[in-house]
Order: sequence, then structure tokens, then C-alpha cells
Amino acid sequence: MSSFGDYKDKASQYITFFDSEFYPDYLDEARVIYGSVLEQFTELTQAASSSADLLRNIVEKPNPSRTQLLRVFRKYVSPDTSVEMLKVKRRIPDIIADYGHKFRELQTVREKLANRPNPDEALMALLMEYKSRGQKGYELTEAFFIWFEKTFSSEYDIKGPVGAGKDIMLNEVLANWVAKTPADLLISRLDGTPLVIGFARYDSDRGGAQEDDRTGGNRDKITEIIRYADSYNLPLKIFFLNDGPGLTLGSMWNDYATLEDYGKGRVMVCTLKMLDERFTKDWLES
Repeated sequence: MSSFGDYKDKASQYITFFDSEFYPDYLDEARVIYGSVLEQFTELTQAASSSADLLRNIVEKPNPSRTQLLRVFRKYVSPDTSVEMLKVKRRIPDIIADYGHKFRELQTVREKLANRPNPDEALMALLMEYKSRGQKGYELTEAFFIWFEKTFSSEYDIKGPVGAGKDIMLNEVLANWVAKTPADLLISRLDGTPLVIGFARYDSDRGGAQEDDRTGGNRDKITEIIRYADSYNLPLKIFFLNDGPGLTLGSMWNDYATLEDYGKGRVMVCTLKMLDERFTKDWLES
């Protein structure tokens, strides 16, 4: 069977493109989604007594409004704090204590808001980027699940989030696996024997130090899973579903080919267009 590295010379033929929207075509949708969010943020700004008070009021709002308001808060008031950090309500007092001195003064925020056009299409466009972030990865895993169910549904069981669901935690699905390790899919025989742990990633763009970090992290996963499989005499393998034009940038293709070689037959890297050729029953049962 051909290795992932063998496809490099014709890589562009095996890459899947999930289309992105053109600017400014999505601004009408952005206005519908975020117009009320910006209005609510302005109202909260007028009612607050300070920037810290504004944050306290925002985190009391229910989701999904709260997350969107936090993204606007970060843009206007505190670009040094991440939205993920601000999402945890119990941390808000500590965040105010640690970072509150860097918050923009509330009166300045009000002035900046007043000087922006209504609707603020620039900010809406930025917020739309959050909306689409990760979407192509969800489309990638969904496409794989559809292909797998069509090809193997009567022979194997597959588990994992289709779309924006919760990752599989290996300590919850593998006996005696201790670490809280997330994965995107688990393929098992119908008798429950685990066969494949999978990780999916769509790369629109990639380069630099991120390549090195990804390769090192994936090698660690391979080492841990193979060690576990050998310890419990399991036919467990590792599958990396990777796709997107970012694979053709920098050293990414070679890096993934090296990972496959490192696995000595127990690791497979595939794009969607390689599945019929490479992701076979023979490999699953090897």
C-alpha cells in the first residue's frame, strides 16, 4: 500500500477545499446575527459604572449572548484577556483584580462606540470570523463519518462528535487509560475491541513554529497509544485525518509522512480523497 509520503508529488490532487465565504458577501448575515449584540453591548455600557462593572454585568447574561458580548468586550475594553478566560464566571473577580488596571476607561469606551458607524460593519466582519472558526474541521469529520458509515457500518462501530460536539476522552472509553486525552473518533469491532483512535484537523493555513509543535504533540500521542496497546495486547492503531491546503505549506506533508513511518504500520495519515485507496479493512485488522 502506498504511504502518505508517496502522494506528495500530486498533493494538490488529494487536497479537499471547503469553500470560504467572500467578503463583503457575508455582511448581510453578520448584520442579522450581530446587530442586536452590538446594541445590547451599547446599552450595557451606558448602564455600567465602570469597565469592571460592565464585565460583571455581561457574565450574568445567558448564552449565546454572553459569549458574543464577551467578544465585543475584549475588542473594546480588554484585548489582553482571551474570551476563553472570560467565559469562566468564577474567575471574573480574579481577572478584574489581575487585569482590571489595563481595562480601557468606560467613558473612553462610550466615546469610541459613539464615533463608530451604525451598523459597525468592520466589527461585524471580525465577529463573523469567530463564527466560522473550526467549521471546516467539523465539515471534515462529518464527511469522514458519512464515508465510514457507508463503507463499514455493518462491520465496525464508530464513536465521536459529528460537528461541534464533545471530544472523546480516552480515559472514559479505554480501560486503564489514566490521562484525560481527547480524541476525535474511536473505531471498534462490534464486540467492543478498540481498533483505531483518530484525530482530525483541517488546515487552511499552517507554518513556522506551529508545524513543529503539532508534529511533536502527535508523536507523543503515537508513543503513548502504542505503549498502551502493547501493554494490554490490543490491536490498536492511530489515524490522522488531515486535509486542507495548509498541508502543502512548509514541511507539513513531510512531517506527517515521518509520523506515519514512525508508527511502522500502526499509524495512517489520510486526506478524504485517499480513504478509498488506503483506509481499508486490511489495515483496520492488521
